[in-house]
Amino acid sequence: MPITLTPDQEAWIQAHVATGDFASIEEAARQLIDDRIAELATDDDDDMEWAKPLVEEARADIARGDVITLEEHRSRNAARLA
Repeated sequence: MPITLTPDQEAWIQAHVATGDFASIEEAARQLIDDRIAELATDDDDDMEWAKPLVEEARADIARGDVITLEEHRSRNAARLA
């Protein structure tokens, strides 16, 4: 399958081949594509487990009344930006 790289992509890959990071442009392309596919597969499997402690912390803040209104939030941001 022919793939056309942008000039920037080609220059980046050629530079990394020249420094020995990859044996060839073809190897670089295969490895980079494989890495990205693996990364996307990991993202697809993300069950948001990492977010559960943050949600629980937010719920505890709300239960304690440790909240501000949207207007207070906007006012604080406006003061910071001024």
